[in-house]
Parts: sequence; structure tokens; C-alpha cells
Amino acid sequence: MEPQPSEPATTGGRRRPAAGRNLPMAVGSGLVLGLLVLVTDYLWPPVFVGVVVVAILIAVWELVHAVAARGANPPQVPLGVGTVAVLIAAYVGGPDALAVAFVLTVLAIMLTRLTGPVEGAVVDLAAGVWIAGYVPLMAAFAVLMVAQPDGADRIVVFVLTTICSDIGGYLAGVLFGRHPMAPTISPKKTWEGFAGSVLLCVVAGSVSAHVLLGAAWWQGMLVGLAVVVTATLGDLAESMLKRDLGIKDMGRLIPGHGGMMDRLDSLAPTAPVVYLLLTVFVGG
Repeated sequence: MEPQPSEPATTGGRRRPAAGRNLPMAVGSGLVLGLLVLVTDYLWPPVFVGVVVVAILIAVWELVHAVAARGANPPQVPLGVGTVAVLIAAYVGGPDALAVAFVLTVLAIMLTRLTGPVEGAVVDLAAGVWIAGYVPLMAAFAVLMVAQPDGADRIVVFVLTTICSDIGGYLAGVLFGRHPMAPTISPKKTWEGFAGSVLLCVVAGSVSAHVLLGAAWWQGMLVGLAVVVTATLGDLAESMLKRDLGIKDMGRLIPGHGGMMDRLDSLAPTAPVVYLLLTVFVGG
């Protein structure tokens, strides 16, 4: 995601990147993560699922500790167990098993919280159910994709197009950014950057979906357009959350990026949309 300064910086009316991010380190970390996804995706999908499980567990842990700043204490054990169950159920049993696992996770969160004090129950339950739906449930759609016979190619289309939203937005924002999109939430995000995201996502979606999955060019373009919307909304949503919590990053796990959730903010909400569109366009 793009750097988040406390105030928008400008040079001659043009917005420039804020200090505080080590760009070479961020690029290097991104390449390592991308290589890990690519290798496990193509060599052995179960290992890819294992990587997803670990990543989502870390993201859930980050969110649990983040919302603690607002007095929320969501039940951690059912969240952790439910995360593993939801993701594995999606890979082994498909959408039906995913739905059952998620419902059981929500019930486990509710039942576990019943053993605690009455005070704060609404906040704790709301935070727990929200985290379960925000990260494990959405990530499970990526697992549903990789479980398909052409799953490795679907994951590449999904990840590549989503990454292009970040890259296109960053480059266009640095070069041409003048008009802020949401100054109170993400001062560095501009409409010019959004246009760059749209352009690169449409190209990446149309080319990758056509070459890898045999989709029509216009179908790939629709995938790209949908990705840029969900990725941007996901980025803005986490920026709003972090501003409310008074933190810059969700963690410090990934050099140059922050926490795991700082890398999943655009990927998580995009996975269900790409899964649905690819299912409609190329079957599944």
C-alpha cells in the first residue's frame, strides 16, 4: 500500500512521496513474497494453502492486538482455530464446507465470550466476528481458486492484477498526483493515482486472464476494473482503521511494508470478487 504521511506534501502543486518508507527494501520484500507465492502456487498447492494459513493467522493476531487499543478483546482461541478451519475447509470441501466452517467459527466466538464478563461483550463480539469475516473468510476465496484444476493460473491473475493496482497508483500518484481522493483518510492517494491503477489493472487483467485462462479480452478488462475498485476500497478502509487506532502500520514483520495486514489490505477484499468473476467467465 502507498506511504501514509501525516500531512500531504507538495512540490510546485504536485504531490510527492513522503519520507519514512525504504523503497528498495519494500520492493525487495515484495519480490520475495511474490516468489514464495508463485513457487508454492505452481509446485504444490497444499503448500500454498499452508502459506496462506500462516499469513492469515499473523494478520488475525495483528488485528486482535490493534483493536485492543479501543478496548476490544475478541476471543483469540476460536479466532485462531476458526481461521485454520475456514481455510482448510475451503480447500478440501469447497464453498459449502467454507460456509459451515465460518458459521461454526462465529458460533465459537459467541460461546467463548459467554464465559467472560458482561461488560464489553458487544464490543468484543463485534470485533471478533468482524475479524473473522474481514480476513479468514475473504482469504478463503483465494484458497477456493487454487483448488481448481487451473488454480495456479487463477492465483496469478488475482495477485498480479491486485499488485498492479498498487504499482499503477504509486507511479501515477508520484508523477502526476495533484487532486487528493480522500485527504482525511489517505493524504497520499490521488485521483491521478487511481487513474494509473485503473490503466495498469485493465491491461494486467485482460492480458493475464486471456493468456493464462483463455478468457476473452473484455472479460479480463472487467476483472481488472473490479480489482481496482476493491483494492482501492480495501486500502482506504485499512487506512481509516489505522487512523482511528492512531497507528502507522499493523506491525513490523515485513521490511519496508509494515505488518502482514498492511500487505493484505487490498488482496483480502479482492479475492471474493476475482473468484466470482473467474467462475462466471471461465467456469469452476
